[in-house]
Amino acid sequence: MLGRKSFRASLLVGLLLCSAATGHGGTSPALVLGTLALFLVAAKVVGDLFERVKQPAVLGELLAGVLIGNLPLVGVTALSFVTTDPAMGLLAEIGVVILLFEVGLESDVSQMLRVGASAFLVATVGVVVPMALGYFGARWILPGATWHAHVFIGAILSATSVGITARVLKDLGKIQSTEGRIILGAAVIDDVLGLIVLAVVQGIVLGAAKPGGGLDAMGIAGIVGKSFLFLGGAIALGRPLSRWVFRAAQVLQVRGLLLAFSVAICFAFSFAAHAVELAPIVGAFAAGLILDEVSYKNLLGREEHGLEDQVRPLAAIFVPVFFVVTGAKVDLTVLADSTILGLAGVLTAAAIIGKQACSFAVLERGVDRLSVGLGMIPRGEVGLIFASVGTSLILPSGQPVVDKRTYAAAVVMVIATTLVTPPILSFSLGRKRKAPGYST
Repeated sequence: MLGRKSFRASLLVGLLLCSAATGHGGTSPALVLGTLALFLVAAKVVGDLFERVKQPAVLGELLAGVLIGNLPLVGVTALSFVTTDPAMGLLAEIGVVILLFEVGLESDVSQMLRVGASAFLVATVGVVVPMALGYFGARWILPGATWHAHVFIGAILSATSVGITARVLKDLGKIQSTEGRIILGAAVIDDVLGLIVLAVVQGIVLGAAKPGGGLDAMGIAGIVGKSFLFLGGAIALGRPLSRWVFRAAQVLQVRGLLLAFSVAICFAFSFAAHAVELAPIVGAFAAGLILDEVSYKNLLGREEHGLEDQVRPLAAIFVPVFFVVTGAKVDLTVLADSTILGLAGVLTAAAIIGKQACSFAVLERGVDRLSVGLGMIPRGEVGLIFASVGTSLILPSGQPVVDKRTYAAAVVMVIATTLVTPPILSFSLGRKRKAPGYST
């Protein structure tokens, strides 16, 4: 019952947003609605095919977008508007906000603090080394690009996909192993650090577009401080504020209060992040971190399901749209350029090798360091989010930081790292399990 009601409500919100966005010179609402129907079906069908071969559904959703976006290559141009239409862009933006909100809900600040120094060191090394390799690799392959582009390409390599690694560990029954706890703790911290890196790089690019051009060391330090203050303030002040909001909401008698007010908090935090010149996804992630059962316990007695269960149908509508639109931006013709294929190869190698440096940051004895490094490889949805943000940042020259050629190379890297992780991590953990003297 909940799933059907939430699905209908989510679809209704999407229809209203489509109508609003297309009411200002965009594509007709009817065409957008038909396209939305196609996107949802294509995402789920291709996503199911990937899950049947033990791969993440997100790759199927991305591939569905790549196929749709490149239909003009076979003479079909009816959907060529999807990468530039404001309605589809709005739905994709909402999708990525909800995605980061969901990631935040599934993350536990107290667990991050409990995993200890190893997870923090693994996460830090896992951000710094891949970013440095990506930066120098981009300088080597794309010497004509600006240094802003080189830095942003490095930033795309910095984060780790929590969801993909968690699924592999769960399937292997290794979530509670020492390796599993370090990997998941580090991946969550990695996401936080990655969002801060994104905020800094975004600030550098936006600063370059202002009169006087660019940021000095103090300006960069200010963005870092602002990012930490925003996340810290959101966690410190957001929890008591959310409890007050939910206590006030309980006087209302209508249904669906928990989901409605939680999403409202998510959107409010996203707006607040934008207001202080951070990416809205930083606010969405912070909102997910602060909302736990303690915050809304007064409403639980009136709800049939917890918040995470209620958010899933909403995510099932909007998140696939983000991945399909993201995939549709990939121009397959640019992959005929040997330079772009070379960049894709360099980025993939840097992404894999860079995360192996994480193994040297593990402090505990007896831990399978190789498995920790392998578990940090997949970029998944996080890498796609970073690359997508880069396409919307415009340099003073009028060019995007991440052009369509670099974007295609980044997507190839994301797909490669996501595909390679499940089998090699399974092999690595299985190797330890079979080792003489090993016991669970």
